[in-house]
Amino acid sequence: MKPRTLIFDLDGTISDPFEGISKSVNFALESMSFEAVDPERIRPMIGPPLTDIFEHLVGELSTEAMQFLVDKYRERYSSIGYTENVVYARMPEVIASLSSSGFNLGICTSKRADYAGAIVEMFGLKDHFDFIDGGDVGVHKADQIERLVANGIDAGSSVMIGDRHFDIGAAKRNGLASVGVSWGFGDQHELNAAAPDYVLHSPDELLELFL
Repeated sequence: MKPRTLIFDLDGTISDPFEGISKSVNFALESMSFEAVDPERIRPMIGPPLTDIFEHLVGELSTEAMQFLVDKYRERYSSIGYTENVVYARMPEVIASLSSSGFNLGICTSKRADYAGAIVEMFGLKDHFDFIDGGDVGVHKADQIERLVANGIDAGSSVMIGDRHFDIGAAKRNGLASVGVSWGFGDQHELNAAAPDYVLHSPDELLELFL
């Protein structure tokens, strides 16, 4: 593959956010008098918008109640949760190599852009990315990629790289090639069902594919 733009998902692709997300979700639930849940219930839900996680855990909520949960989640996440991210081994070197090889690199994540920027800056990677596109309540990955394309990203020379079927489906809907990665939160069955153009099993395979 010789694309010009490589668009990375963040959670489950560049870094493991499990500790920060699961603790912040439970902080929000307990703030609203719900019981904390087993963190392993949260693990398979990492990737889509935050509101999807809360709806799955506690059912349909009023707009006000959902906003309360989101606000409480962000209260903890913005102060400590984002710092609990752990970058995957070899990912910093792979990103630096792709950047120095002339690719335009970007991030398209369901989390807010300011959080995503703080995370990649914490890892010393922010300067490698030409753009960071973040989501918000009610915004889905396909909408984000559609916006990127509308703002000038060439779908025909761009690739979406992510660990969940949401990433792959969003790429397909907008005419981008897609790469599924197996080291995140989507299992092999999910990735196979999503049918990305490639499935990779280690960050170094990104170099083998693109260089």
